[in-house]
Amino acid sequence: MKIVKINIKNLFLGLLFVGGMSLVNAQVDSTKTTANTAATTQAGDSSIEGLKKQIEANPKDTESLAKLAAAYQDASDWTNAVATWKKISVLLPDWAPAYYSQAYAYQAAKDDANAKIAYEKYIATVKPEEVEQNKKNLAYAYFYLAFSEQQSDRNKAKEHIAKSLQYDPTNQDALKLSKTLNS
Repeated sequence: MKIVKINIKNLFLGLLFVGGMSLVNAQVDSTKTTANTAATTQAGDSSIEGLKKQIEANPKDTESLAKLAAAYQDASDWTNAVATWKKISVLLPDWAPAYYSQAYAYQAAKDDANAKIAYEKYIATVKPEEVEQNKKNLAYAYFYLAFSEQQSDRNKAKEHIAKSLQYDPTNQDALKLSKTLNS
């Protein structure tokens, strides 16, 4: 199994495929400077073009699609990131990280309605045997749902924040929201 590390904000994913697919592990790098971001974007553009050519040759290459989606995210190209994650979801409908990544991209693009739908799909798609490795992402997904529903459905928001804290009881934002919802 080959490991590929891809750097994208606020995204901790593990992608384990059987056969010719690999592990994609995205992680936070909050120390990027403006110069590094510009250099990454420039390097990402050539990487994007190369990945597009690979995918053109093999449209079902989910490994290259995941790399392309991550490259789009690194370049803050949220429209193409979402579109690419959706392609992966069609090819791998039971692979939860694609839905989490869609939600992340929607959220970054300020499309809260679609982010909420994608986080819900992510939660529904995580298999019981994958829960342990997805605790942080599940905690965030439930936090996002609680935050987005705190005005419209307070009881549902309380359920979501309780679930978020079940997966990550140390999340300070979730603890604050829980306190607000339960006061």
